[in-house]
This record gives sequence, structure tokens and C-alpha cells, in this order.
Amino acid sequence: MEIYEEIVKLRRQGRRGALATIVKVRGSVPSFETAKMLVCDDGSILGTIGGGCVEAEVWQAAREVMESEKPRSLTFNLNQDPKYDTGLVCGGTLEIFIEPVLPAALLYIFGAGHVAASLYKTAQNAGFDVTVVDDRETYANRERFPQALEVIAEDFEQAMARLTPSESSYIVIVTRGHRDDLRVLRWAVQTRAKYVGMIGSKRKTVGVFRELTQEGIPAELFGRVHAPVGLDIGAVTPEEIAVAITAELIAVRRHCERELPHMSWFHGKKLDLDETPDRTTEVAEEP
Repeated sequence: MEIYEEIVKLRRQGRRGALATIVKVRGSVPSFETAKMLVCDDGSILGTIGGGCVEAEVWQAAREVMESEKPRSLTFNLNQDPKYDTGLVCGGTLEIFIEPVLPAALLYIFGAGHVAASLYKTAQNAGFDVTVVDDRETYANRERFPQALEVIAEDFEQAMARLTPSESSYIVIVTRGHRDDLRVLRWAVQTRAKYVGMIGSKRKTVGVFRELTQEGIPAELFGRVHAPVGLDIGAVTPEEIAVAITAELIAVRRHCERELPHMSWFHGKKLDLDETPDRTTEVAEEP
């Protein structure tokens, strides 16, 4: 139980790890089936799968699993490989499954209008913990977002001052106006968030980027911004736009490697704020 309690603690702290479990044993080995070892992101371990060279190799593999966020299976033949002959084993074979322990995916939605209300539902169903921020109590309330992790109804600047997105956090900006989008994006690109997306047309996107770079925000920070936000699936209604955004969030979360039809004007290309985009592929903004 101590290992499971530590996993819960890691996830709550926004940290990561990897859990190694012996899933099959044949012959004599220095441990037992279902034995577990948790490797934390600081290199510390909890539990054991038998010690020795096997445990050292599993520790290294666990570090790699943390980075790739993809599980792995390892097989050790203690009979045939002399490096495992430490005098502690009698020979045998064991298979070990290593799975990543990832922090909860936190989604901060700035704006609480129609798109935000739909995005809250689709993202939550996809496994994201959602926090909604808006300066209007009539929109940002528990009645509209009953199962949100947090609903913050206060000035955007005040809310941002006390939020600290981690590397496992996602930010989607769908406020009701250009000025609020600009204020939130100014803050968002300087956080450690894994994903930053902003709704709006290509023309609006470039205008916001230009204004912020003129303020002194480094242009390279905008290279990771998804704007217009979401996958290009022809979405029109708030519900459809929410699906497009959630699909992009999932693609980022799962490290999708194949080419996807992103709406973002700058995704996958060199950032050029001198270029004036056309008005194609517009995305509806919040009322």
C-alpha cells in the first residue's frame, strides 16, 4: 500500500515516476511475481524487485519510460547472462512490466462562455481536470461548471497571479474579447505549461502576437502557441469547436507523432510576424 500511496502523492504534486512490476517468473529468481518497485522523478526508489544488476537496469529503463511516457516490458534470463551471476540468484527468467506514473492533466480554461462550457464537458470526459477562470460571476459559477476542479470568478490578472501551471498543464484561452485574450496570452507563454492555445482568426492571432512582441515578449515564445486553436475538422458550433480543441489536447498529451490538420497558423512552421495571413479558416470567438 505504501507504493500506491506514494503514487497518489506524486500525481498530486504534479510529479512523475514509473512503476515496475514482475509479471512472470520461471525458475528461481531473487524475488516473486507481482513484486513492485516505484522509481520517482528524482531517482529515488520505493520497493524492490530483487536488487542487483536486474534492478539497476530496470531503474534506468524506468527513467526512460518517464520521459517517453510509454510503457515497456523487459525480460531477464538469469541462467544465460553471466552479468547477473552475483551469487544471489539460482538462475531463472523473469519478465518485468514498467508503466509511467504521470501527473494529472490539468486544463485551465480562460473564459466561461459557450465554447468554454462545451470544452469543459468534452475535456473532462477525456480525463482532464478542469479549472475555469472568468471575471464574470454570472458565467463562472458552479451551476455552469458543477464538476470543475476549481471555478475562479475574479479579474484575470488576480487569478493569474496565484496560478502556477506545471509542465503537465494545458491552457486554452477563449475569453470574450481581444484585450482579455492578449492579457492572458502574455502570461501563458511565460509559464511552464505543456500546451497553450488561443481561439480566434489567423488575422487576430498575428495581431496579438505582434502587439506582445512590441512589448518585449520574445518572439520565440509564441512558436508553441496553438492559434487558431484545435484541429481543422470544419467545426462551426461551440460544441464542435470544443471537440476540435479536445482532440488537439489529446494529441499533445499522447505525443501523437503523425501529421495532423492543426488549425494553428504557426504550428510546424517558422514564426513570421511580418507575414499577413488571409482570412481563411476563421474560428468563431466567444461572445
